[in-house]
Amino acid sequence: MVRVSQIPSTGVVSVTEEKKKIAIYHGEAKIGEILGSFTQIQLKPEDFTSPIALQMALSRIYEALMKSLEAGPKKKYVAEVRFKDSLGNPVFLAVDLGVTPPPFKSKEVKARILIELFEEE
Repeated sequence: MVRVSQIPSTGVVSVTEEKKKIAIYHGEAKIGEILGSFTQIQLKPEDFTSPIALQMALSRIYEALMKSLEAGPKKKYVAEVRFKDSLGNPVFLAVDLGVTPPPFKSKEVKARILIELFEEE
């Protein structure tokens, strides 16, 4: 049995099948360029738990920055996708588009996000 429903306030389409749940979200994406080696550089919430944790995080970022500068720049294209979940919370994620420019005319594009929940057997 397949049941399709839509949550009006969010525009989320929900499909329910036996042992499977699919949700389709609509959002926007911004296309941009990053240096590929900088993807390792990030701060996490636990990096702010103490002054020592922050100092270790800054050292980790500095080391990753130095390694990326030694390796040379490697440009990659990414899409920053934004949408709201079923509860109305904003969700952000990145999609790697590779090293060649994507075939879009605009830097702002629409996004369709498909989430499929299922149990492995």
